[in-house]
Amino acid sequence: MTTQAEQSPRDPRDQQHPPAATETSPRPRFTESPWATLVAIAFGVMMVALDGTIVAVANPAIGASLGASLAELQWVTHGYLLGLAVFLITAGKIGDRFGYRNTYLVGVVGFVLSSVAIALSSGVIMLIAFRIVQGIFGALLLPSAMGLLRASFPPSKLGRAFGVFGSLIGAATAGGPILGGLLVSALSWEAVFYINVPVGALALGLGLWLLAANRATDAGSRMDVPGIVLVSVTIFALVWALVEAPSIGWAHPVTLASLGVAVLFGAAFLVWERRPEQPLVPLALFAHPSLSIGVVLTVAMALGLMGSLFFITFYLQGVRGLSPAQTGLQLISMTAMMAITSPIAGRLLDRVGARLPTTAGLLSASAGMFLLSRLEADTGVPYISVAFVLLGVGLSLVMTGATAAIIGNAPVRYAGVASALQQAAMQLGGSLGTAVLGAVMSATIVSTLPGHYAAAGLAEPSADDLSAMQSTVAQGGAVLPEGTDAATAAAITQASNLAFLDGLQLAFGIAAVVMLVAAGLSLFMKAGRMTDGPAVHI
Repeated sequence: MTTQAEQSPRDPRDQQHPPAATETSPRPRFTESPWATLVAIAFGVMMVALDGTIVAVANPAIGASLGASLAELQWVTHGYLLGLAVFLITAGKIGDRFGYRNTYLVGVVGFVLSSVAIALSSGVIMLIAFRIVQGIFGALLLPSAMGLLRASFPPSKLGRAFGVFGSLIGAATAGGPILGGLLVSALSWEAVFYINVPVGALALGLGLWLLAANRATDAGSRMDVPGIVLVSVTIFALVWALVEAPSIGWAHPVTLASLGVAVLFGAAFLVWERRPEQPLVPLALFAHPSLSIGVVLTVAMALGLMGSLFFITFYLQGVRGLSPAQTGLQLISMTAMMAITSPIAGRLLDRVGARLPTTAGLLSASAGMFLLSRLEADTGVPYISVAFVLLGVGLSLVMTGATAAIIGNAPVRYAGVASALQQAAMQLGGSLGTAVLGAVMSATIVSTLPGHYAAAGLAEPSADDLSAMQSTVAQGGAVLPEGTDAATAAAITQASNLAFLDGLQLAFGIAAVVMLVAAGLSLFMKAGRMTDGPAVHI
């Protein structure tokens, strides 16, 4: 983290919070405290984070209700991430330019309305379309919420604020499957979206009451329209390739064309942003090593979290036969640890900086993913709970540390853009996790399923049969021909589950290695802690 001695002279535009009160100063009213800002944004932030994972448990019910394939179910998740990722950086700039309060409130209202539209969808295509719209409004909400925090808290207390903020996001992200399971079991899959109506109403009310008057932190700047177009096309093409590649193949012309567009427009964006006149993303931000490393670590953290949550629900429901509610409760150990550890991590950040907590978190998360990579069809609940505890502790430490490294080392006037970078890294990491781990799962299933059929005394499926069966097996299920007797059905189910576990073990093993490598990278972060001295000058 940046220390006071390392910082450059203060830019007048970075003075967004008043000097800390002295011991003789009267205690401010709660509505004037920076903690009021945190309370005001809490429900909006949790609502957006919740919708990133709440559909994980609802996916089987959505698939059964709307007749969706595995690829379409992935789009239910990825459509949301696509809307978020493509619009985040632009939304961050909108917050800096027009004010975080108004941007946040618009995001809340739009998010609730799009949630209702999703619940009313009559087909999977319509549902996916409104999930993309929901992600766009979520993109308006998240960077502006983080910008409000950055502008409200003095640097010496940012770690604590980020810790509580990380606890909210972590608890909502990991708690999504729990709440989703309860809602799906008690009501229907539509309920996981209708729940945003009361939550959003509370978020809007608190925002109107507690957030200070709207004020732009970078009001004199202009919107970089060419930069917005270039970065939006880049991220869209990249996410599209990540989503489609597992189903159509990485060597498919559509995949290669999408990756080519992402590279071409990404390079053009970097060239364009080198101009000194008010770029969308000041590239000088990345000159700070802790900020750049924080972006990479966020990708690694999201890869493990989103990838594991997407496929672990298929394991628990498909292979283990748990109900949606039971699946959600199985994840409670991870949820609880993320909620408990994040505030502790925030206080630790204020004392020792981001490097030590972040490294420890990545090692813990790597250990948790390794344990999950050893899952079998009859693995006991205590073993799974221990893995989730390690994963929950680790991810909360990484989320808090990486967030502080990115946003805490950026000037206040760029808090929206810096937060957007952090959130974009998280969304891209989530897409990368489900896409790459999904590709590993699919390839492994196709290669090992014939052998498991043969071992069970069954006729090996043909290449065409494998292609048709792959989607079902990847969801923890089995393809049973009509009229199959009980003994044959049991053999097919066991062979399918073994192939699913082969893919799961390899995919989670890769995620564990990614986090271990990231732990080594985190050692290059600066160890200093933030102070109330001048901010970095860009």
